[in-house]
Formats: sequence, C-alpha cells, structure tokens
Amino acid sequence: MTDLNNYKSDVKKTIEKLIQTASHYDLEALEKIYHDQMEVVMIDPSGQVHTADKASFIEIFQARKEENAPMNTWVEFHHIQADAENGLVVLTRKNNLAGQDMLVNLSIDLKYTDQRWQVTREVIFLHPISN
Repeated sequence: MTDLNNYKSDVKKTIEKLIQTASHYDLEALEKIYHDQMEVVMIDPSGQVHTADKASFIEIFQARKEENAPMNTWVEFHHIQADAENGLVVLTRKNNLAGQDMLVNLSIDLKYTDQRWQVTREVIFLHPISN
C-alpha cells in the first residue's frame, strides 16, 4: 500500500496504534482512540450479530486483560480511504475475540475530532481459521 496521502497515512498509523494498544490491553489509550459514540457490530461464524458500545467493548478488553490472554498483532490492510474529516480502513486480523482463534475481517470508520483520529464504528466478521 504505497502512495498514501497524509490523511490515509495518519489513519493507518492510528489503526496500527490501536492494534498495539488493544494487544497490550492499554485501556486508557483505548479510551482516547475510541469515540464516545462508537458502535461495534460483530458477526460470529454462526451468523449471530452482537453489538456493543464503547464502554462494553472496552469491558471485553478488560476481561481479556484479567485472563492474561495474549493478543495477536498480525494485520493485513486491504483498503484505506481518508479525507480531512473521515477515514475508513478494511483489514484482516487473526485473534481470539470469542473464545477461540479466529480470522477477523474488519471495517473500521474513523472521524477526525478533538485534534485526533477516533474510531466511530467497527464492523467485525469472525471466521474460524482453517488449517
């Protein structure tokens, strides 16, 4: 992914920081990266839809931190789009968000507000990792 404009580059850096922050359970940093009105929609392998707001999504990370569960930092970026106000990132991760290792496809919307990029929505599709 070369030839990124400055907005796209900043959005990508924000997502890379989010991955490191979440993977190391830095809940204080998550509070800053996640917008107060953030929405999460997660579709599990059976097709069941789960939703969360900022507080309940951070609670998931808090529980994983207390379990001392390792988080994978692997990522593959597929698409980044950004202008001065809005960003969109489509990526794939490998992680354990639902009790087992999964391939995680994400669409992440961001908004530039309060002098920084903040995540406003995550749409997450979980798929079993096939060997």
